[in-house]
Amino acid sequence: MGSKSVGILTIGQSPRTDVTPSIEAILGHRVSIVESGGLDSLTNETVHSIEPDEWDTTYISRMRDGKSVKIGKSKLLPLLQAEMSALEETVDIVLMLCTGDFPTLQAKKPIVYPDKILNHIVRALLPSGSLGLIIPLEEQRESLLSKWQQEGLKIFTEVASPYEKSDIAGAARALQKQGADIVVLDCMGYNEQHKSEAVKGSGLPVLLPRTLVARIIAEYVAE
Repeated sequence: MGSKSVGILTIGQSPRTDVTPSIEAILGHRVSIVESGGLDSLTNETVHSIEPDEWDTTYISRMRDGKSVKIGKSKLLPLLQAEMSALEETVDIVLMLCTGDFPTLQAKKPIVYPDKILNHIVRALLPSGSLGLIIPLEEQRESLLSKWQQEGLKIFTEVASPYEKSDIAGAARALQKQGADIVVLDCMGYNEQHKSEAVKGSGLPVLLPRTLVARIIAEYVAE
């Protein structure tokens, strides 16, 4: 069997040098990675075209130059679809590098949505109790509370961006004091250092999306 290829689709710009090394370390050298980004076709002069309107769902991601950018979901979707349609022609499986939901995207190849994996794993680990979420933006609070809502589960949220200097440990500590049983870093931008800070701050189990989904993809592409 030949080596497998994994497409990594960010909602920002590729390459995601802040994320991909974590995934490569888990997948191993026999798996090739091809990166693409929803905003790859935009420049610093045209990126304003995807700024979120007041009514739109807001995401945050990283540009090629390392700066973070807020993205309106409705403006992102057609750009993301075009990039994914091209990407999946060259890979065996696609990883969406975002914990948001994208039910309207059309795909011919298997596509891994971190939010679906996270949701099912949390339900398995915590059928009832209190879930603590650390999220990047205050304006995401209501939509994420709605996304995670399930019977028997209390949800607490704290804001600490992975793209700026933030008190991750303090946010996790606040969630622990509110009664959280487990913490989810609800963005693919959070890294291993952020997880370590959250564990030290709270003493709780902490789920890191980027490494969690990478391990599942590793199972899928294993020879």
